[in-house]
Amino acid sequence: MGDTLEFNEIYHESKGSWNDGRLRFSKQNVVYKSSKTGKVDNIPAAELSVATWRRVCLGHGIKLATSNGHVYKYDGFRDTDYERISEFFKANYKVELTEKDMCVKGWNWGTAKFSGPLLSFDVNDSSVFEIPLASVSQCATGKNEVTLEFHQNDDAEVSLMEVRFYVPPGPADEGTDPVEAFAQNVRSKADVIQATGDAVCVFKELQCLTPRGRYDILIYPAFLHLHGKTFDYKIPYTTVLRLFLLPSKDQRQMFFVISLDPPIKQGQTRYHFLILHFSKEEELKLTLNMSEEEVEKRYEGKLSKNMSGSLYEMVSRVMKALVNRKITVPGNFQGNTPGAQCITCSYKAQSGLLYPLERGFIYVHKPPVHLRFEEISSVNFARGTTTTRSFDFEVETKQGNQFTFSSIEREEYGKLFDFVNAKKLHIKNRGFKEAKNNEYSDSDDDQHDAYLERMKAEGKIREEGDGSNDSDEETDESFNPGEESDVAEEYDSNASESDSGSAGDGSDDEGKKKKPAKKAKVVKEKKERKPRREKKQKDTNAPKRPMSSYMLWLNASRERIKSENPGISITEISKKAGEMWKQIGKEDKEEWDGKAEEAKKTYEKAMKEYRESGGGSSTPAKKVPFLSIRESKKKAGGKKEDKKRKSGGGEKEKEQGGNDSFKSREFISSEESSSDGERKKAKKAKKAKGKPQSRGKESEEEEEEAMTTPPSSAEDSD
Repeated sequence: MGDTLEFNEIYHESKGSWNDGRLRFSKQNVVYKSSKTGKVDNIPAAELSVATWRRVCLGHGIKLATSNGHVYKYDGFRDTDYERISEFFKANYKVELTEKDMCVKGWNWGTAKFSGPLLSFDVNDSSVFEIPLASVSQCATGKNEVTLEFHQNDDAEVSLMEVRFYVPPGPADEGTDPVEAFAQNVRSKADVIQATGDAVCVFKELQCLTPRGRYDILIYPAFLHLHGKTFDYKIPYTTVLRLFLLPSKDQRQMFFVISLDPPIKQGQTRYHFLILHFSKEEELKLTLNMSEEEVEKRYEGKLSKNMSGSLYEMVSRVMKALVNRKITVPGNFQGNTPGAQCITCSYKAQSGLLYPLERGFIYVHKPPVHLRFEEISSVNFARGTTTTRSFDFEVETKQGNQFTFSSIEREEYGKLFDFVNAKKLHIKNRGFKEAKNNEYSDSDDDQHDAYLERMKAEGKIREEGDGSNDSDEETDESFNPGEESDVAEEYDSNASESDSGSAGDGSDDEGKKKKPAKKAKVVKEKKERKPRREKKQKDTNAPKRPMSSYMLWLNASRERIKSENPGISITEISKKAGEMWKQIGKEDKEEWDGKAEEAKKTYEKAMKEYRESGGGSSTPAKKVPFLSIRESKKKAGGKKEDKKRKSGGGEKEKEQGGNDSFKSREFISSEESSSDGERKKAKKAKKAKGKPQSRGKESEEEEEEAMTTPPSSAEDSD
């Protein structure tokens, strides 16, 4: 077994909210670090006295009790972790990990036991529930009742407000009241803030940025009291996470920041940070309300009874001693301004200062933001949205939240990039560092103008286009409505003068009023379409192609496969046959290959005979039946059918857009008129004789010629 055991996603309950973190068992200590707040619980191995393994709501949990009375509970273990942890505790801590079951009977009558900071409600020596007394904010008593009220956690979806205990009266001979005794045990360990006694020291009228106003700060041994004109706040030292002392950019002011969890409340507003604002020039002489011996004994030389110095130094020194937390100051980062350890920027439309620290970033002051490096997923340097003289610094956390600090001067880019790079944070746009650095270092005269660059690019494209189109050094002519264009428009009245004028009807349109000419349009030359290949019709009399050796074998074996596999589908037959064909021996395959070769020779012989007999010629068959039907329809339709054909043909030719094919509706070709005249003469001749005459040689030749001629465009339009 190794020297350490580590577990991720271990949960610690904090005032009704479960916070995940990482737990590590080592030979020297037990360390738990919260992923949300970064708070660390360090339990020395020598102080461990009791370890209990229990089944809880989040799987299994461990309850650790120390010799000085503290109790720690961590949940989220698996059942298989018990053996590993038990062996590790025996080998390194000399403590046995005992299993203990919780009572799940649901009884509400039992025994209340006070063990250190916990109130345990037991039924038959099995614990039903435990209440951490540090979460109790108020304890009230009644006749036979004790009411406990709890601190509320904003992160908890459901919060427990209060619990009432009924305490039965004790024997008459006992002098103590059981209700008062119960309440006294609760108050001794509860986090009930009562301003008893005198304050250690008082700071008058300190300027506070959040919450805004001037407050008197009274320093008590266990809590901090902010007294203002409107609001009062009592802040226990146990809720203080971190202390920051930050110099302003002008080097004349200081910010003292106190990080709180849980935050203080003002109505519906929550303040996670308490920010005090000091001037470096303010001096103070401070005298503690304690004797020198008591100060030396309690604070071990960190404070003295009489102190003097700058006001911000006195406040930070007293807070460090009472809260017992280190004060974080800016590290080695130096901004563009000489001596400045911060960067001026904006966050959520409010201007403030961003401080790069050794282990994170902090922004003051509205709203304050603290980002630890361990919770940062990546950073990004983005171009400013309003001007190129600034840039944005985007920080994305592992929880998916994004913080954008905007309007940072471009002179700060190089130093901020080097700082982030030295801290080994992931930079999204690392490849653009040199380009951005060069861009931000330009002077105002050489500032990049996006609009000017776009205009230059469009002009260059226009020049290239003009050079390619005007290769013959011709200039474009402007369109004049009164002049005739070189290209006749499709719907202009003079579009078919060259064709219809020669036909004899063009003179009739000269006297008519011309339509107003439309804007000239360049008609692109249409590519001639390739004639479609006629689909070869399959000849049913042609010999069929021979089968392959596999298909011959499949046809012979199909029934056998069906009988061996009853109920098999068609697709499964093909799969089964493929598998069987692969397993056939070489000799059997050669036998079927011989059969396929014989079938191939038979096919070639039959195909040769078929071609010699005239079958399979490449010339397409004449469409005699089709033409004869159309001819009969044309004869039966009379003038009405002819009129439809003419109009349809005219519209089709008009859609094709060529000037040569344009015909007006009044125009009738000489071919059509002559054919109509012949039909009229034939009808008159039939009526005159009263009986059908036999057709002559000429009429038979004409009919045969019409049947062999392909249909005209006018007929296709029908």
